[in-house]
Amino acid sequence: MQPKLTYSIFSLPVLVAALGYFVDIYDLLLFTIVREPSLSGIGIDLADKSAALAASAKIINWQMTGLLIGGVLWGTLGDKKGRLSVLFGSILLYSVANFWTGFVTTLDQYAYARFIAGVGLAGELGAGITLVSELLPKSKRGVGTSLVAGVGLFGAVFAYYTFQYTQDWRLCYKIGGGLGIGLLLLRVSVAESGMFEQLKQSNVSKGNVLMFFNDAGRFKKYMKAILIGLPTWYVIGILVNYSNRFAKDFYGETALDSGRSIMYAYTAIAIGDILIGLVSQYFKSRKKALYLFYALTIFSVVLFYSPLNNGDTKMYFICALLGFSSGFWAIFVTMGAEQFGTNLRATAATTIPNMVRGALPLMNLLFLDLFQKSWGWSLTQSGMITGLLVIVIAFTAVYFTEETFHKDLNYIEGESLLH
Repeated sequence: MQPKLTYSIFSLPVLVAALGYFVDIYDLLLFTIVREPSLSGIGIDLADKSAALAASAKIINWQMTGLLIGGVLWGTLGDKKGRLSVLFGSILLYSVANFWTGFVTTLDQYAYARFIAGVGLAGELGAGITLVSELLPKSKRGVGTSLVAGVGLFGAVFAYYTFQYTQDWRLCYKIGGGLGIGLLLLRVSVAESGMFEQLKQSNVSKGNVLMFFNDAGRFKKYMKAILIGLPTWYVIGILVNYSNRFAKDFYGETALDSGRSIMYAYTAIAIGDILIGLVSQYFKSRKKALYLFYALTIFSVVLFYSPLNNGDTKMYFICALLGFSSGFWAIFVTMGAEQFGTNLRATAATTIPNMVRGALPLMNLLFLDLFQKSWGWSLTQSGMITGLLVIVIAFTAVYFTEETFHKDLNYIEGESLLH
């Protein structure tokens, strides 16, 4: 039986999940925005480009490792202990890590703090999307989850302007910690998913990551759910993140700020993420909405590499267009959650986006190490071929993915009993 209580897309659970993701994105991208002043603040000589790059890479790698570990940890706990337990635990952990980051004095301390933050950040979106998907009626869950991601992604804009206003990187991290603590107070009034409450009474296997790999059909579903999200991180992690380098390659002299490019892109992603929920609702299909945004992504990428991209203002505009067209993060995570039963749903929704984030270093291996360093290709050639491979893989994955718009989520994945 479905729980009798129904929720609207503007209900408290949706609000808490959206604000949780807002703080998540604020924290996730804050290092990118405050990288130089924060590295200088812990004694890294920015004039030594090699040392600065190595320090930045160390912090990012530790944070990414935390995200990958946290994705598995929180996903498993979400199916074993409940969606709200993960929301509470992940928000508390990254809030504490944020406060700690505001007081670090060495590179190692900075890296360890971002590792703990990464572990905490890994849980919030998956738990929020799972909770909203299970509480809202299926006719509204696509819009609800898009609202969560759309509002959440404005956290990047808030992070950018918070630093522009304060010019104090330590204070920015402390503000992130304070926002998280405020969220914990809101979370107290949120109800647990009725589907999970029913699941607690059963003795089926819950949150067992091995279930993704011990059945061929489930494994294929899981891999396709990951691959359809790759274009987002190609766009953000390569095109927008290195927009200043591309600008120099395309038209020479430039004063382009890649931090501002990221801010414009994330503003547009947020708008796209909200809109795609409405598009999915109009088509009554997740896949058709995704195809439309994939087509927009291809158009934007072509425009990025075209001769029309010949000035800083145009580059900023194209980065915003790239962001809007890749604003399918919400539908991508929702589709991942809808692919699996209640006993694996939080694990899927939490690990899948973090696996996509974890694929960025692999894309960079192609883009930077193989194509440029080993094969001697130019920045533009490497970017174009990397993008072509990513888009072909994603299109193939979504083509073979099940349509889940009308799917009833109140079911169990497999019948394997606990031993």
